[in-house]
Amino acid sequence: MTRSDAELLAAHVAGDSDAFGELFARHRDRLWAVALRTMGNPEEAADGLQDGLIAAFRRADSFRGEAQVTTWLHRVVVNACLDRLRANKVRAAGALPDDLDEAGDRGTLTTSEAGPGPEEAAEAHDVRRAVLRALDTLPVEQRAALILVDMQGYPVAEAAAILGCAVGTVKSRCARGRARLAPLLGVLREPDEASDTPGNPPGTGDVSSGDRPRGPPAVSP
Repeated sequence: MTRSDAELLAAHVAGDSDAFGELFARHRDRLWAVALRTMGNPEEAADGLQDGLIAAFRRADSFRGEAQVTTWLHRVVVNACLDRLRANKVRAAGALPDDLDEAGDRGTLTTSEAGPGPEEAAEAHDVRRAVLRALDTLPVEQRAALILVDMQGYPVAEAAAILGCAVGTVKSRCARGRARLAPLLGVLREPDEASDTPGNPPGTGDVSSGDRPRGPPAVSP
């Protein structure tokens, strides 16, 4: 019988040595995707994810059930990544990796199901890199809100629970972040282009590829 997230976390607190690993494996891809987009490169993302998992492993008995276990896990990982960004002043100045994209239809910065041709794929790749570099210029709180809402597709209420702030705060951070991104990304827009995809910052269009990330490195608490 498959145990729920809450049952796995409770079992871990009770001393089950396998429960936390099973819980992490269940949510590994999404936790990695959030860490990777937040940190901007795989090395820093692996460190941020590791920090978050160690914190969750050690503080599991502090979980009181006010939110879903997956929301709590995301909150711990995101906070660990933001702490690392603040401490190290990471702005990902180097080349961005190709595996920053997560498949699917989540969020507003995604592609359609149809596969692009070579020219379209190359253009989308350049645009995607520009968007991710522009994200690096934002304050970490605005960046985290935009990543969760616009790139990962979380509802605003769930993003607020993950970030530990009010819904209105997330909306405000997203609005200010989009406003800051608009002039940085406007150069990507053709002068005669009528409109962008609804909900996207001007000039972003559809920027994420349909390829799944290669996934996180092995991480253990």
